Amino acid sequence: MKRVKDMVAEANAQVAHAPAAEIIPQHGQEGVTFVDLRDPRELEREGMIPGAFHCPRGMLEFWIDPESPYAKPQFQTGDRFVFYCASGWRSALSARAAQEMGLKNVSHITDGFSGWKASGGPVGDRPKKPA
Repeated sequence: MKRVKDMVAEANAQVAHAPAAEIIPQHGQEGVTFVDLRDPRELEREGMIPGAFHCPRGMLEFWIDPESPYAKPQFQTGDRFVFYCASGWRSALSARAAQEMGLKNVSHITDGFSGWKASGGPVGDRPKKPA
């Protein structure tokens, strides 16, 4: 059986990544999109990086593929994408999948949202959906 820790290590060998402390200065830069992969309950409980785009992990490939009926325009911008989850495992696998699908400038936060908070990165509430 292939173990998830091995899959994450393989992904980290193939995609750019850095701890939150090194990525915080990129927050708010033009052409950089942060992508939150966490479950909606995690966002409600812990908040998220202000301005991040929420993409539940289970929808990532469907939202990236421009030919999918679920495609999202956020993934067609040509921006640099910084993926994050709680601790960096889901984001490693997601960044690799996105890269394999053809997104050119993809990376992830190695220590995830927990590292972001511990490093003093800004945290906001999950945006409310319009009624």
